[in-house]
Amino acid sequence: MAGSPITGLGSSRLGPAERAQALERMANEEFDVVVVGAGIVGAGAALDAATRGLTVAVVEARDFASGTSSRSSKLIHGGLRYLEQYNFDLVREALTERGLLLQRIAPHLVRPVPFLLPTTHRVWERAYLGAGVALYDVMAFQMGITRGVPHHRHLTRRKALRLAPALRKDALVGAIQYWDAQMDDARYVVTVLRTAAAYGAQIASRTQCIGFLREGERVTGVRILDLESGNKTEVRARQVVNATGVWTDEIQELVGGRGQIHVSASKGIHLVVPRDRIHSSTGIILRTEKSVLFVIPWGRHWIIGTTDTAWNLDKAHPAASKSDIDYVLSKVNEVLVTPLTHDDVEGVYAGLRPLLSGETDETSKLSREHVVAHPVPGLVMVAGGKYTTYRVMAKDAIDAVAHGLDDKVAESCTDRIALVGGEGFQAMWNARHRLAAKSGLHVARIEHLLRRYGTLIDDLLQLIAERPDLGKPLTGADDYLRAEIVYAATHEGARHLNDVLTRRTRISIETWDRGLGAAREAAELVAPVLGWSRQQIDREVEYYRKRVEAERDSQKQEGDQEADARRRGAPDIVPTY
Repeated sequence: MAGSPITGLGSSRLGPAERAQALERMANEEFDVVVVGAGIVGAGAALDAATRGLTVAVVEARDFASGTSSRSSKLIHGGLRYLEQYNFDLVREALTERGLLLQRIAPHLVRPVPFLLPTTHRVWERAYLGAGVALYDVMAFQMGITRGVPHHRHLTRRKALRLAPALRKDALVGAIQYWDAQMDDARYVVTVLRTAAAYGAQIASRTQCIGFLREGERVTGVRILDLESGNKTEVRARQVVNATGVWTDEIQELVGGRGQIHVSASKGIHLVVPRDRIHSSTGIILRTEKSVLFVIPWGRHWIIGTTDTAWNLDKAHPAASKSDIDYVLSKVNEVLVTPLTHDDVEGVYAGLRPLLSGETDETSKLSREHVVAHPVPGLVMVAGGKYTTYRVMAKDAIDAVAHGLDDKVAESCTDRIALVGGEGFQAMWNARHRLAAKSGLHVARIEHLLRRYGTLIDDLLQLIAERPDLGKPLTGADDYLRAEIVYAATHEGARHLNDVLTRRTRISIETWDRGLGAAREAAELVAPVLGWSRQQIDREVEYYRKRVEAERDSQKQEGDQEADARRRGAPDIVPTY
C-alpha cells in the first residue's frame, strides 16, 4: 500500500516505522525548517515548506490536531458575521480559501452545507441580512474560482418551516438560506500532514519541544523529548517555526523572554445530539446577544455550538461545564418546537481559540486575524487566524522562513496542490457502485470511505481483501469499519486508543457511551500494529475509561474551576516504555 496515488510522490504513510525513521533522521540531519506544533497551521506550514523544496521536520507534543484543530465547529466558511464588523478583507480571504478547498485542494474532505438564517422582523432585518448574504455571495463569486456552493435564497415562513419543521412558527417571519462548507477538522489535519510526508517531510507526534538550540542570539534548532520512549534528541534546523496555537506564549518563554506575539484562549463548547431530535433538512444559524449559534448537520447527528468565554485553566484538556451546556441548550431551545434536554446530548467537546490579545478583556472582540513575527534570528512565530485561512497563514510563515534563509526559495504553490486522496476523487466517486460490487461492501459504506479517504480508499479495500474480518463494522460504533481502526495506526499516525476513538474517528462524541463499548475491540485491533502487550491493551482501555468518566463528571459541574478540577482527575496517556 503505497499510500499515495500521485505519481512521483513518496509514501504518505505515517505508521510506527515511519515515525521511527523520522526520529532517526531528526537526530542525524540538519533541516531547512523545523515546525513545532501539528495542528492545522503547523501541518499547513510543513506542506507549504515541503512543496517549495525545503527539507522539513515536524514535532508535536501530543497527537496530531489534539488541541484546537480537532475541536472546532468543523466549518470552512467565510465568516458571515465578520461583515457586520466591516472586516471585508478577512471575509474575502476566507471565501477565496473556501472555494479552493471545495474545488481543488480537498474535494474529498470539504463539502457544501446549507444553513437557514431565520428572520424575526419583516422589513428591516430581511433587507439588512439579505444585503449581507448577497455581499457574501458576490464576494465569493469574484474570487476567480467557482464558489462551489449554491446562491442564497429568500424564503417565506411557510417555505422555511418546510425545510426545518423543528422551528417554532413564532420564532421567525421568514428566512434566508445560504451555503457554506464543512469538514472533519482532525481528519483534515492528518491528511495535510500525510501530504507533507509524501513531499518528504519527516513527522513525529508525541515529541515535546523542551528547549531551543542556540548559537549566540540565533536559534539553530530544538530539543525534543520522545514521550513514547523517554529519549531526548537535538533537532538542528536553519529556521524554526512556532505554530503552537494557544501554547504560543509558553514556547516563546523557552526562547528566553517576552515575545512579539501574545495569545489569549477563548473556550468554545459544542454539543452532539442525534439527528432525529431536530427535524430539519438544513443547518440553522441563530443570532445571540454575543455571537452566533450553529446547528450543523453531522451524519446521523447534529453539532450545536458554540460559546465564547475566556479560559485561563488547563489548555490541554479544556472542560465544558454544566453552565456551558445549559447556555447552548437554552439558546437553541428558544426556537425549537420540541426542546432539547441534557438527556438528548450524546457528546460534548470543548476547544480553545487562539486569539491575538488586544486591550479588551472580551474574547469575542479579540482579533481572528493572524500575525507572523521573527522575534529572534532563526525563529518564526505564527498565531491567530481561523481554520479556513490556515493555508494563507502557512504561506505567510514560510515566506518569513524564506526571508530568514537568505536563499532563493520558490513561491508558495499550495493553492494548486491537491491533498492526498483528492486527485481523481470525482472520477472515483462516480465509480462508487462499481467499487461496491467489486469489494462486496454496500455502496453506503463505499460512500462513507470515499468521503473520509478519497482515492486512498484503495488502501482500505486492500486491507479488507487481505483480512475480510476488517470489512465488518466495529462493535459498539457501527458507522465505522474495523479496517478504519487498523488504518488509523498503520497509516495515520495514531499512537494510542484515545487518538483512534477521538480524532481518527469521532466515536467518542457520536455514541451514547462515548466509545466505551468499542474501546476494547479497537485496542485489540491496533495492538499488533503498535506492538502492544496484553498489559498495554488493558492500560489503554482503562485510561480511556477514566478519561470519559472525568469528562462526564466535569460536565456536571457548574463553573469552569470545578469542571477543570474534575477533568484533571483523569491520568494522562500512559507511555509504552
